[in-house]
Amino acid sequence: MIRKNAPAPPTTRHARRLQTRERILGAATAEFRTAGMAGADIGAIVTAAGVAHGTFYFHFPSKEHVLLELERREEARMAAEFTRFLRRPHELPAALTTVLGLVTGLERRFGPLLFKELLALHFSPTRPSTDAWNDHPLIVLLVREIERARGDGEVHPEVDAFYGAVFFLLGIYGALTTTAAGAGRDAMLANLVITARRGLAAQ
Repeated sequence: MIRKNAPAPPTTRHARRLQTRERILGAATAEFRTAGMAGADIGAIVTAAGVAHGTFYFHFPSKEHVLLELERREEARMAAEFTRFLRRPHELPAALTTVLGLVTGLERRFGPLLFKELLALHFSPTRPSTDAWNDHPLIVLLVREIERARGDGEVHPEVDAFYGAVFFLLGIYGALTTTAAGAGRDAMLANLVITARRGLAAQ
């Protein structure tokens, strides 16, 4: 016979914590999309999630940690999608176009404000994380793809794959955060792929 006041099994408690964390993350994401991280109201987040203030801080020590969690999840999602693409026969221009689509898709999903907040935290010298570039799976995959293309003769042998990947991604981020959405920005992003390909080309 199970006592009424017996503690829940550890697996049940863990599942409930995960559910609570997901509610908080979802509520925080919605708040960040409209108010940005700096303007986000913790009170509004915990009300929407149906939890106490202390519960928020139990799962996320700060609002910045919410963004770090979003960044980690989105990078993993994009990396998984890029991995699926890379398994098919392809050439480097198609890979660059795919990365462009993944990043622009993230901006559409999160909205311009939250997207800029993610980038600001990503490049912030005070971000609550000390990870290196190879802790970011999308960058790792793009570096490996440029190395693959270099080995196949698509890329000049003296090209540094890491810098090639970083400069390409920075170009995307810069275009998305400084140019209004529209045909002009779309053309700029398309030209970015062409320019990157020419800069990496073996001939």
